[in-house]
Amino acid sequence: MVGRDRAVGKQCFFIQVCVCRILKAKSVYKRGIRTTLPNAMRRKIPSSNTLLCFEAAARHRSLTRAAVELSLTQSAVSRQILALEEYLGQSLFRRTRHGMELTAVGADYAARVAQRLGALEQDTLDIMGAGEPGSDVHLASVPTFAAKWLIPRLGEFARLHPGITVHIETRTRPFLFADTALDAAIYAGSPEQVRQWAGTQSQHVMDEEVVVVCHPSLLGGRQRLEAEAIAAMPLLQQSTRPDAWSQWFDQAGVDAPRALAGPRYEQFSMTVAAAAQGLGLALVPRLLIEAELQRGELVIAHPLALANLRAYCLVRPQGPQSASAALEQFARWLTNAAGSQG
Repeated sequence: MVGRDRAVGKQCFFIQVCVCRILKAKSVYKRGIRTTLPNAMRRKIPSSNTLLCFEAAARHRSLTRAAVELSLTQSAVSRQILALEEYLGQSLFRRTRHGMELTAVGADYAARVAQRLGALEQDTLDIMGAGEPGSDVHLASVPTFAAKWLIPRLGEFARLHPGITVHIETRTRPFLFADTALDAAIYAGSPEQVRQWAGTQSQHVMDEEVVVVCHPSLLGGRQRLEAEAIAAMPLLQQSTRPDAWSQWFDQAGVDAPRALAGPRYEQFSMTVAAAAQGLGLALVPRLLIEAELQRGELVIAHPLALANLRAYCLVRPQGPQSASAALEQFARWLTNAAGSQG
């Protein structure tokens, strides 16, 4: 009997301990202090406040300026960064005579954090400003085409489709749609380049007519320049099309040893601005310089246009589910607008 009483007593004690633990866990959970999930199930993500402090300090290279931006004290920002370094097990900053600098690890992490915080902010703004579901078109475009051709015509689209909002961001090279919230992209490239954009389908919008232009002063009172004269003059280079001048001189049948020489610009808007300042001759798509030609800031320097090697296309992810009704309406309008361009 004594042995059985001891066994029952131990069992009761064990049950009491279990009940106490359950009640304690429930109490803690209700107070919101912590969850009872094991550590293995928690995501390895620092708090948003910590990441905001780190991103601001990394951008400014200063705790003081980060604190001012975030309306915090310098010591509060410092504590957040120290806690982040302890959490990561890595030093993110190092002190110098001129302040603070990012370590190699810190610089890499700062770039990643800034990108993701920016994307999260954009996602939040999109949701806050969203209209009816499916009423927005998120579009990527080469920048000069968007500024010079597309945006000046969007007023017509807005009048025809007042319920659709078109958002535009600039992209100059192919990208993975899966990594973005973009619905489509306007891309300028050769048929081969368009085909090589993996996981996409394309719709032809318009061909390019690339012409030789310059400031009127470079004509020296002449109506046009000969190709041989152009070969000896300053040539403005487009970094995204490094062989354009070589191809043009080949068409003209002129030897041009300096076809690759001259200042390089990443965007056509820069090239057009340089040409309008008389810095040299440029090869640019005519549709991007309509206003400059009308105002007389630029003139066609030679009648030979570069052979049509590229076209503007509307590119979207493959699959029938890739296009919303809003995108389909935009695509139809874009094709019609390009057709009326002549």
